[in-house]
Amino acid sequence: MRHEEFFDKCYEHKHALIFAAGIATAIVGKKILESKAVKDAATQGMATVMSARKDAEECFQDMRENAEDIVVDANKENKKAIYLESEE
Repeated sequence: MRHEEFFDKCYEHKHALIFAAGIATAIVGKKILESKAVKDAATQGMATVMSARKDAEECFQDMRENAEDIVVDANKENKKAIYLESEE
């Protein structure tokens, strides 16, 4: 069988070939996802995300505390100004 005839036969059964390729892809994909290297990479990625989340939460908490301090200081200044005005 020549190459042209082979490809013609394959083209006639392209749906069966696509189905077979899908099954092969699923099998290979399952093996890849179950591999130790992929599990290690996923674990490392999750650890990185969790570390970044912790850092972001700490940064947010610091900003929140600073904002609360600014509000407290502003309220003290306002009360001091009101108290000084009422004495006059």
